[in-house]
Amino acid sequence: MRELIFLNQLPTDQSVSSRCKGSLAGKNGLAKPNKPKPKPKRSETMKTTSIFTSTDNSERQRALQNPGPPHRCGPRSFIGTLGIRSSTAWVTMAALGLFALSIGTAAAGTPDDGEIAVTVSPESHARVHHRTVEIDGLSIFYREAGPPEAPVVLLLHGFPTSSHMYRNLIPALADKYHVVAPDYPGFGQSSAPSVDEFEYTFDRLAQVVETFTEKLGLDRYSLYLMDYGAPIGFRLAEKYPERVDSLIIQNGNAYEEGLLEFWDPLRAYWKDRSEANGDALRGLLTADATRWQYTTGVRDVAAISPDNWTIDQRLLDRPGNQEIQLALFYSYGSNLPLYPRWQAYLRREQPPTLLVWGKNDPIFPEEGAHPYRCDLTELEFYLFDTGHFALEEDGEAIAVLMNDFLARKVGTGKGPITANTQ
Repeated sequence: MRELIFLNQLPTDQSVSSRCKGSLAGKNGLAKPNKPKPKPKRSETMKTTSIFTSTDNSERQRALQNPGPPHRCGPRSFIGTLGIRSSTAWVTMAALGLFALSIGTAAAGTPDDGEIAVTVSPESHARVHHRTVEIDGLSIFYREAGPPEAPVVLLLHGFPTSSHMYRNLIPALADKYHVVAPDYPGFGQSSAPSVDEFEYTFDRLAQVVETFTEKLGLDRYSLYLMDYGAPIGFRLAEKYPERVDSLIIQNGNAYEEGLLEFWDPLRAYWKDRSEANGDALRGLLTADATRWQYTTGVRDVAAISPDNWTIDQRLLDRPGNQEIQLALFYSYGSNLPLYPRWQAYLRREQPPTLLVWGKNDPIFPEEGAHPYRCDLTELEFYLFDTGHFALEEDGEAIAVLMNDFLARKVGTGKGPITANTQ
């Protein structure tokens, strides 16, 4: 039986935590939000986005009448929360508007010799190109597709993978958007100098990505923030808010509520960077741990390609790469003191944001998703019944949501943006 998790807006008198109250009132040193924009009249509940495989309207009514567990940030921001327990449920998201992946057009007629003539449209941009650019003496690999003049979508990958995690998402967006996905130093096909030759910190990785965007002339972009991509992307967004068209957040943390027991050994390493504490983390770099990241929390393990962990592990096993990853494990502790600044950025700038989160992720669990609702007044919020790498199991659904969201909030570069007042 398919399970839908549907959260309506909570009653207006529902209490929220003191931290959220502070964010609303500007107390405790938190920035006051901008004055709310005029909004169209609505019913007592805010807009809810619903997608159902069943045509039986009674199922929808039951979901609306049973909204599920409340959350302290419910009154702050909510559009829709959806969990899907069906590997084919993404098909029903056609209600949001299907996207077309235009690769070529076949001629209607058949030539005299009996062969079918196929012509590739010069307007097609879905082909993914694999390129490199030199930055500070490093070769930075990236995947790129889409019309160069279109709005940019910058995809920032997580650990232990690379831009390979976006191999299917890129062509699904490239018909209308200029999609770019780099590999950080030490990951994927980019240079991987030793820890003695390069400073593996999140500050340094963000500097490389910043230079990367400038070398490619990407002066505005929508950021896809996943895992390691979140602290890298939030550094860019806070520094250059005028460059950010929108955010797409997928299992990328900016709140301490999202760091649960998985992080206890890392916290010990942040507190004491001893050899013993470092060795305790090497188990996260094994083939079993890499496979575990891809398969834990998914609905159907057989649907997850083993190419994922095979490719990632081969790169993790390169000489010197474990030391690179241990350096970044330690540097991750530098992100937590920046969380209040990133939260203030969200409250102050209110970037259009789509959150798509694998709720069964043991690394960045669902608890890390909900606090975004405290700070973003118009957050489009979706939980998926899958694990850490949500794109592997629900990539089609996420692509549909992204195409719809970007068309409404950013446009396609093919005409004026139409404001959504539904």
